[in-house]
Amino acid sequence: MSEAVAIALVAWGNAWLTGHIGLDEAVDAVEKSGGPQILGGAPAEVTLRRGLGDLRVGGLTALRLALPEPGDPLGLTGPPAFNGAAVEAGAAVVAVLGERAMGLLPAEDRRGSSYVGVRWTTHEASAGPPDVPSLAEADRRLALAMRDATEALLTVDGFAGVPPEIADALVDLRDPDRGDHPLAPGYPPRAHRVAALAGRLSLVVDLARQMDDRGLSTDQTRRRGEALRLLDGAVRRALVAACNSAFDPVPGTER
Repeated sequence: MSEAVAIALVAWGNAWLTGHIGLDEAVDAVEKSGGPQILGGAPAEVTLRRGLGDLRVGGLTALRLALPEPGDPLGLTGPPAFNGAAVEAGAAVVAVLGERAMGLLPAEDRRGSSYVGVRWTTHEASAGPPDVPSLAEADRRLALAMRDATEALLTVDGFAGVPPEIADALVDLRDPDRGDHPLAPGYPPRAHRVAALAGRLSLVVDLARQMDDRGLSTDQTRRRGEALRLLDGAVRRALVAACNSAFDPVPGTER
């Protein structure tokens, strides 16, 4: 849940900040992915719409995605307290406000028996640029990781040993016309393509990690696990690079 809502907030929030959509459309799209959302905590909590508007008045210029894991603070620049909380949450959004930044962490917000939404808690964050790959670099790494992981899965299990849902997911990787990217209007075409491929590969990783290891040697289990670890890292880097590319210069317009 955390990853999906963080991606939605960054993608649609940046589309709003770049003038491609209005604030109402952006918030509607974000809440479609995760339900009603609020920013802050009691007694100072506000709706996501109000919170984004307040941030814009305060100098908001961009939203950045972070998808960290233990030992891999992808997209984070500190301070340590925020980094630790973001790793625990599994996803974070960094709101860039000129020379300063604010970290936003998503958590499930339950009220009563039927209300389920998202609460974004605010944290101090460092404004420096994160050490993340460019979109072009992430695209190349994702292609290599996809090839290596596919070969490893088929070498370890054989195509007959791969469950049908994983085989179908691998076939879907070849379909460029599915239109299942998570991005919003205004992003570069390459970002849409990379985000879509990363999303499909994320499904492959999740399904493959559920596969039964019975009948595999220790070496086969190790090779499968390593391939999936590398693929997961490439997927997360691709999603971060794609979501953070809203402000990349359009090819042919650089001076």
